[in-house]
Amino acid sequence: MMTALEALARLQEGNRRFAEGEGGIGNTSSAERRNQLVSGQEPFAIILGCSDSRAPAEILFDQGLGDLFVIRVAGNVVAPSLVASIEFAAERFGTRLVVVLGHSSCGAVQATIEELKRPPEERSPNMRSIVGRIRPSVETLLHTDVEKNPDKLMHHAVRANIRSSAHQLRNGSQILEQLTEQDGLLVVGAEYSLETGLVDFFDGLPGKPVR
Repeated sequence: MMTALEALARLQEGNRRFAEGEGGIGNTSSAERRNQLVSGQEPFAIILGCSDSRAPAEILFDQGLGDLFVIRVAGNVVAPSLVASIEFAAERFGTRLVVVLGHSSCGAVQATIEELKRPPEERSPNMRSIVGRIRPSVETLLHTDVEKNPDKLMHHAVRANIRSSAHQLRNGSQILEQLTEQDGLLVVGAEYSLETGLVDFFDGLPGKPVR
């Protein structure tokens, strides 16, 4: 079983290849590889990412079939079914790295900011399931100086949302908490830059503060 730090290093190296235009890892999507996976899978990392079409985890990390267990939802928010999916993969496959992967210029975060600035009667009821989960990490920023700068507001809001989702996974699941304490599970937060192609792992790494 690959350790969390080994898995993290593999993701970082894959992202480096992608960002430098060296992506394409050979035959990991070949017929031979497909046949190898018929009897089972051993993904080395679990990714809770955003549904944005510009941020597919397998491509950003230059990985192939069977390498990543990916869950995608607008705004990389945490809901019960998503936690259950992560618990399933961590328990069933022994995967020890969970990455909450957000990205710059996230549309779901932007939609949340817009919704919060509208009068309540003008807010879309269909957005509540997403906005309600992003809102707590974003709302406080609207009462700070960054509110006056749209670019800074978006940057801080994206990262606050990633930290919030990672925190919920670390502290909202008995299974994940137990795996963290006893079996080396690591939950980290990361942001993919649409501009540079690089992923910055900024939350939850050993030696860095966890919020």
